[in-house]
Amino acid sequence: MFLRVIGVMAVLAGLLYIAFAAALYFNQRGMIYHPEFSWRVAHAPDLVLVNQGVTLRGWVVNPGKPRALLYFGGNGERVEDAREELARWFPERTVYLLPYRGYAASEGEPTEQALVADALAWFDRVAKDHVSVAVLGRSLGSGVAVQLAARRPVERLALVTPFDSLVRVAQGFYPWFPVDWLARDRFDSWRYAPQVRCPVLIVRAGEDQLMPAERTAALAASFATPPLLQVVPEAGHNDIQDYLAYRASLTRFFP
Repeated sequence: MFLRVIGVMAVLAGLLYIAFAAALYFNQRGMIYHPEFSWRVAHAPDLVLVNQGVTLRGWVVNPGKPRALLYFGGNGERVEDAREELARWFPERTVYLLPYRGYAASEGEPTEQALVADALAWFDRVAKDHVSVAVLGRSLGSGVAVQLAARRPVERLALVTPFDSLVRVAQGFYPWFPVDWLARDRFDSWRYAPQVRCPVLIVRAGEDQLMPAERTAALAASFATPPLLQVVPEAGHNDIQDYLAYRASLTRFFP
């Protein structure tokens, strides 16, 4: 009788494991992307790009400057909220704030392949009007920015709270599941980092509870040329923009 109970419990545990693994697989994009936080658009977009039949809408500040800066935000970020501060921080650059598919007023559904394709299209569009284009990617945006910089002549690349692989980050949160097998959107920045040839700055939050320091360190080690590294000691993953050291590191890097 005891062995039968143990057997039943083992079967139930196995079924629960399979059910949870299935939930991870089918809901993974809902766990990665959170466009719902950006749907309340306070400022009318003033930049439109149609790529692969999908209309993307974003913002531009400090128009008409010779040099440009593309900004790719986090997975739940309202990038329009950074318009004023980025305009002040980089008065000599035209700054483009680019919502992902499904974010803010942009159409479509976000996937890694789509986000990277859109980033390449944005770069090609912006590069026509500027002598150089730099890139700033934060959190999830760092995964987009690295792939862009590996494929286009980016002037400078800054990565804020970045990771070497989204799969490896997720594996740390779900150690009992085969995340490497389940993942569809991987954002393996470590694969693309060796192809980046421009100067690179990495900014890490000292109190980051979401992005482990070892994941950022692994990314830094992947570049052919060691990047500059700035640690903002008291900052967390979501409030790093509130610290003077963050602003100072970016304004020094993007003169």
